[in-house]
Amino acid sequence: MVRRTVLFSPGDRPEMCRKAPTTGADTVVFDLEDAVAPARKADARAAVADLLSDPDFDPAAEVEVAVRIADAATDLDALAGAERLDAVMVPKADAEAVPRAADALDARDLSVPILALIETATGVLDAREVAAHTAVDACCFGAEDLAADLGATRTAGGTEVLYARERVVLTARAAGIDAVDTVFTDLDDHEGLREETRFAATLGYDGKMAVHPDQIGVVHDALAPDPEAVVWAKRVLAARDEADREERGVFEVDGEMIDAPLIARAERILARVPDDG
Repeated sequence: MVRRTVLFSPGDRPEMCRKAPTTGADTVVFDLEDAVAPARKADARAAVADLLSDPDFDPAAEVEVAVRIADAATDLDALAGAERLDAVMVPKADAEAVPRAADALDARDLSVPILALIETATGVLDAREVAAHTAVDACCFGAEDLAADLGATRTAGGTEVLYARERVVLTARAAGIDAVDTVFTDLDDHEGLREETRFAATLGYDGKMAVHPDQIGVVHDALAPDPEAVVWAKRVLAARDEADREERGVFEVDGEMIDAPLIARAERILARVPDDG
């Protein structure tokens, strides 16, 4: 599936969670961790479990429904009877947290993938092991928690987390899974969100986490390839098909020699074209 946008909704706000799948986000995450005050964790857990077991809650099949857990055993016990649970997000993912969550899922016969949120110094260093775990289907990068863990100062340029941001997408690519970039916290700065999303795409990220429905359209627009790139990609793949018929390993398109890496680039460009494009 395509994870261009991963939208968080507080687990103790069931009315927001119920609406989240209608926002256009590819993945919605009902949050039992940071978005919920400690005193409301039990209420949030019960609300999310009730919602996921409600027959009237019937999101479209193309929307992925996930829960960010805070305590694997307690939260997954509550979710064991969920009618609609497509994935579990593990916060502060590292080489210990991910296997622990995977074991907890297995023990409850919950056969859903893990979205590993890498947001600590240990998690960044463990990113290769995290991405390689068979239960992990995506690596998500959390810059805000990482900066706090490092004692770093967040800046507009983001150089303080650039190494970690690149390491996460690198390990995700090596494992052949999705990479989802960090949230953009300024809800009013849509241009800043657009620029940051485009930069994340240049690093190789597939999508971006979001904290408000108004960010969804901006991210989707920023990730959509420009028309010239789409034309180039279509020409490359058409030429590839012709080359395959003629059993040629390399071929030329408009004076450019095309080989496997450029074919892969063309395929990724077309994968980002909206369904109506």
